[in-house]
Amino acid sequence: MKKHSGIFLTIILLALAALACTLPSISNIVGSTDQTETDGGVLFSDDFSNKDSGWDRYTDTDVITDYGNGIYRIYISVTNWDYWANPGKNFTDVRVEVDATKAGGPDDNDIGVICRYKSTNDFYFFLISSDGYYGIGKTVGGEMQLIGQDELYSSDDINLGSDTNHIRADCVGPRLSLYVNGILLSSVTDSDFSNGDVGLMAGTYDTPGADIHFDDFVVYDPAVKK
Repeated sequence: MKKHSGIFLTIILLALAALACTLPSISNIVGSTDQTETDGGVLFSDDFSNKDSGWDRYTDTDVITDYGNGIYRIYISVTNWDYWANPGKNFTDVRVEVDATKAGGPDDNDIGVICRYKSTNDFYFFLISSDGYYGIGKTVGGEMQLIGQDELYSSDDINLGSDTNHIRADCVGPRLSLYVNGILLSSVTDSDFSNGDVGLMAGTYDTPGADIHFDDFVVYDPAVKK
C-alpha cells in the first residue's frame, strides 16, 4: 500500500506561503558556514533545555513552533498544513539525527528533518509519518517534489502511533539518505543544494491536531561519525 504524494505536495506549497512572512531566511541569520567540529564529530547539538539556543519561536491560533519542557514542539491545529523551524546555522555535509514522538493528534501526519535550507523556497526534507510512511523530497523555487519516488512508501521499520522514532538524515555531497531507528529506508542523489541550515518539520493531512515533540537533536560531521 502506498500513500499518494499529490496532497502532500499541495500541503507544503500552502505552508510555504504562510511561513514566508514568519520565518527568517538563512541569509538574515548567518553570514558564513558554521561547521566547527567538536568532540565525536558533533557540529551542533541541542536537547532543547535552553530556550535561547536559537530555534524559531512562533505561536498563533493555528500553530506552535516553540520550546517546551525540555523538548521542541510543533503543533498544528488546522488541516493540510506543514510547519518547520530552524536554529540559524549553515552547514555543507551533515548527518542529522533526532528523536521524534507523536504526543497527540492523528497518525496520518508527517514528521521529519531538513538539511541545506536556503529559504522557505529551497531546501531538502526527510519525512516519516505515525502511520508508517516515508519519503525524501525537496523544494526548488517553491516547487515541491519527492526524489526517487512518486509516492510516499510504507515501512514496517517505522514505529507507529505514539512510539518514538529515531530519524537520521545524511546529506553528503549529492547523496541524500533517510534512516529510521537505525534502518536505511531510502537513498537518492540530487545536487541542487550544497549547503544551508538544518531544521525540524511536522504537518497534518485531513485531520488537525498533530502535536509532535522532538528531542536530542544532533548534527554530525559525516566524515567523522560513520
